[in-house]
Amino acid sequence: MKIAFPSPEFDDAVAAICHGTTSDEQAQALHGLLRSDAAARDEYIIRVELHSRLASEPDLFVSADADEQALARSAGFQPAVSQISNLRALENCSASELSDALPNRISRYSRLKICAAALRRARIRESPWILALAACVVLLAGGWWALRFSNSSERKGATSKAVAMLNRAVDAQWNLRDETPRLGAPLEPGSVRLNSGLAQIVFYSGARLAIEGPTELQIISSSEASCRNGRLMAEVPAEARGFRMRTPQMNVTDLGTALGLEVKARRTELHVFKGSVEFQPTGSTTKQNVKEGAGTVIESSRGPQLIAANPAAFASLFDLQAKSLVAEALRYDQWRAASHQLNQDPSLLVHFDFDQAEPAGWRLHNASSRSDIAPHGTIVGCRWIEGRWPDKQALEFRGVSDRVRLSVSGEYESLTLAAWVRVQGLDRQFNSLFMCDGFEAGTLHWLIRKDGVLGLTAIGAGSGDYQIVASPSVLTLDQYGMWVHLAVVLDGNAKRVVHYANGQALKEKTLKLNRPFRIGVAELGNWNASGFTDNHPWLIRNFSGAMDEFCLFSRALNADEIRALYSAGKPQSDPLAQNQH
Repeated sequence: MKIAFPSPEFDDAVAAICHGTTSDEQAQALHGLLRSDAAARDEYIIRVELHSRLASEPDLFVSADADEQALARSAGFQPAVSQISNLRALENCSASELSDALPNRISRYSRLKICAAALRRARIRESPWILALAACVVLLAGGWWALRFSNSSERKGATSKAVAMLNRAVDAQWNLRDETPRLGAPLEPGSVRLNSGLAQIVFYSGARLAIEGPTELQIISSSEASCRNGRLMAEVPAEARGFRMRTPQMNVTDLGTALGLEVKARRTELHVFKGSVEFQPTGSTTKQNVKEGAGTVIESSRGPQLIAANPAAFASLFDLQAKSLVAEALRYDQWRAASHQLNQDPSLLVHFDFDQAEPAGWRLHNASSRSDIAPHGTIVGCRWIEGRWPDKQALEFRGVSDRVRLSVSGEYESLTLAAWVRVQGLDRQFNSLFMCDGFEAGTLHWLIRKDGVLGLTAIGAGSGDYQIVASPSVLTLDQYGMWVHLAVVLDGNAKRVVHYANGQALKEKTLKLNRPFRIGVAELGNWNASGFTDNHPWLIRNFSGAMDEFCLFSRALNADEIRALYSAGKPQSDPLAQNQH
């Protein structure tokens, strides 16, 4: 039997050896390949290097000793570690006994260590198939890890179908049967129903549609939309020339203009404010031109009638930008009032509101009344930019040095962390939101994984005693550049951990560690890997994005309180709250 590399036979042989179902002939062929094929050997070396990263994959393995625990900790996301008392005995097994000696509950990583030890002991005295066994267990594990790592890193949204985005909104009330679009949200082809208020949609072609409720708009592509009823105004720059609008009575091709449409079930009015428009009545093959200052109306089965353009009828849409700025200023004032009240909460240890009068300074003001517990933070690197509103500041984290250092004294039964962040990219396998230095007992690490999963690591008092709670994947590529509210509740009394995104609970898990918890010295947007001498790249966990509010509470906030934090800080007002008045 002969095996080529790469080939399905090679994959099958490796799998068979590692599952204990191989034949002597298959094992010898694989061993011969590893001895004679340089590419196979290179792949083997690469995968041996990769296998050390198996610790990053949750729920795969347990660890055997302090060195393995340190490796698991450095990777950041893994289940609680347990000790296996018979691991040392297994390591003393001969290589020929490994296939029967390794129970399923032993970790893949531990199996790799055992096989490597057996291989060193066996050297050349064992039969050739033993060498293939030890080598190929590592080979398969490395390949399996690479495949899983590749799949887990593939983000939702990488093949986004979005063709437009919601750019502005003023008093917007959306149809509650549909998912409410968020400011800055990408929009895929589909129906958008605005019940009242104003909104602006920017298509990826560059065309802009300002709509006034009630309006039902069908987004078709980056250069085409359809309106069944409502009022809208389109601005089409030269690069979006040819943008098409469909109504029940006509099809309109914008030749680089500003136009208005008022659409009803049996009537469509077209007003051209700038440039020229080509339109075609529904069911007709004749195309007609309308120039600046003119318009046309088609009603029921009657032919088009020439009218004068009436800008006054679309005055509210012309004023959208000004009204949007006023609405943003109002929301900012509302948030400041809510923040002032929040600062009086005695459980609020840290409130970085990023609302400093002189943002050029290197101190970050703690607005909480408990600033005696947590003094002001220290800004290292970072850059001040515009926050959720034009008049508000935020800090941008870009480089590996950017961070905010802070210190919080005391021990606590429960803790809640919350932050408004704008992710620009999840560049690292682990991207820090808030992390205590090192791995001191009782401390926390709060971060975002590369695949959009939120994670909280709580460190226990004993060696290897810690717990990691991960959320479902919530941050997709389509959400990059949008302000999102993230929170996590560590409830030591009720023994639970809950992740939140935009006011909604994502996942609740039982807390297995004992209180109390502590913070000590910690960082926003980065991590000081105190106590680690290894220069592993996964120890670099700087955040890429912006933050413009952070709260740390010494108690477990309930779901209503988390939702209230989100509603008070939303860049646009909460439509559900509006509908309740």
